[in-house]
Amino acid sequence: MKIHHLRSATLLLTLGEHRLLVDPMLGDAGSMPGFKFFGGGRRPNPLVPLPPETKACLDQATGVILTHVHPDHLDTAGKEWIRARGLPVWASRKDVPSLKRKGLDARELRDGALGMAVEVIPAKHGRGLSGWLMGPVSGYHLAHPGEPSVYMTSDAVLTEDLLAALDRLRPDVVIAPAGSANFGLGDILFSVDELVTLARRAPKDVVLNHLEALDHCPTTRAALGKRMAAEGLAARVHIPSDGEALHFEKRA
Repeated sequence: MKIHHLRSATLLLTLGEHRLLVDPMLGDAGSMPGFKFFGGGRRPNPLVPLPPETKACLDQATGVILTHVHPDHLDTAGKEWIRARGLPVWASRKDVPSLKRKGLDARELRDGALGMAVEVIPAKHGRGLSGWLMGPVSGYHLAHPGEPSVYMTSDAVLTEDLLAALDRLRPDVVIAPAGSANFGLGDILFSVDELVTLARRAPKDVVLNHLEALDHCPTTRAALGKRMAAEGLAARVHIPSDGEALHFEKRA
């Protein structure tokens, strides 16, 4: 399995014969308004451009996976690119109708799709009012024959249901958002403490993304790496730079 991290939550996931572009936010730096509505620090998003490796990754893509339809996971440029390529878009059942209305070839990502075992795992994108405003999102556990299994949590905070899914599925790789996003009204992604708990509970490798690309995500790679090292987790926790590729082999 190969995870080629591009920017924020956007990555190219290679599983067997599939090369799946996950959550394509493809717009230029500054092409969207800021998300930090309260507390100051609002800036146009994305904060950084896509890396030079992006075109080669996009040219390889055989399909798209969407965890949800917020604009930092599917922006205007991403929709235009998908339409131009005519690629299938795999998404949760609740998102398929709205994606079809946008002119996309949306298909439900469910067990057996793409020739692999799939489980959809609902996630909470925040707590209280913030979580309610963000709406439902979906994580996915993908198990392709002969490849490491991967659990993409989607944008989430830590819950007992998420930890129970980790314990039950025991994924080889967990991909989780680590920017500690906050509009100024409360966290809508894992806190750093929650990421430590997640990494301790995960049986094998953890990949942390959603970093240093959006104005409402204050956590930095350097601070996160320092904390994971202090917790003795650095060997299993990977924090890729934009454009960096990670390779994982199936292990017993």
